[in-house]
Amino acid sequence: MIYFVEDDSNIRELVVYTLNSTGFAATGFSKPSDFWKELKEKTPTLVLLDIMLPEEDGLSILKKLRSNPDTASIPVIILTAKADEYDKVRGFDLGADDYVPKPFGMMELVARVKAVLRRVERDTTSSEYHIGPLYVYPKKHIVKVNDENVLLTLKEFDMLCYLLENKGIVLSRDQILNKVWGYSFDGESRTVDVHIRTLRQKLGEAGETISTIRGIGYKIGD
Repeated sequence: MIYFVEDDSNIRELVVYTLNSTGFAATGFSKPSDFWKELKEKTPTLVLLDIMLPEEDGLSILKKLRSNPDTASIPVIILTAKADEYDKVRGFDLGADDYVPKPFGMMELVARVKAVLRRVERDTTSSEYHIGPLYVYPKKHIVKVNDENVLLTLKEFDMLCYLLENKGIVLSRDQILNKVWGYSFDGESRTVDVHIRTLRQKLGEAGETISTIRGIGYKIGD
């Protein structure tokens, strides 16, 4: 089930209709309060969020979702008319998995939804990783630093796993984008840098295991 929070009825109805017509199950909400009420009853596989909403803005909703362990791993795509770089970076900093500026094409949106859901559905390796104070068990979505659980967004988790799967190998920004996002969009390199920065911050001292290779990309470990 995909939840879409959008106060513009024309956009909401078109997006919900398109998703339902392309094999997804989708429900729209005009007010955040209705969304929160339904969320208590059923957890969606993905949330689409407008930013400018009545009652509270979409970024506030995103922040609440990410701060709650029960909803922190739900993938979120921002759909908004606020399309400048500052707004995009802020959205990614708060944990958005994708950011789609309005106006957008319906087939583009469907492609982005599929790309995000592929990250959720992909099979994870059963390997466990230990690098210094960092411990990651991808199959159970466990990330710990010094035996303390670390909460990551879906994109941060996928990025960390991809780096660990290629320990010691330098990965370019394009490689990371293709693997983790699976879809091209404006501001790509900046998107990787933003997610790496927030990932390092959340990992604390273990963030030092991720190295920046100037002019190329990133690697983890020796």
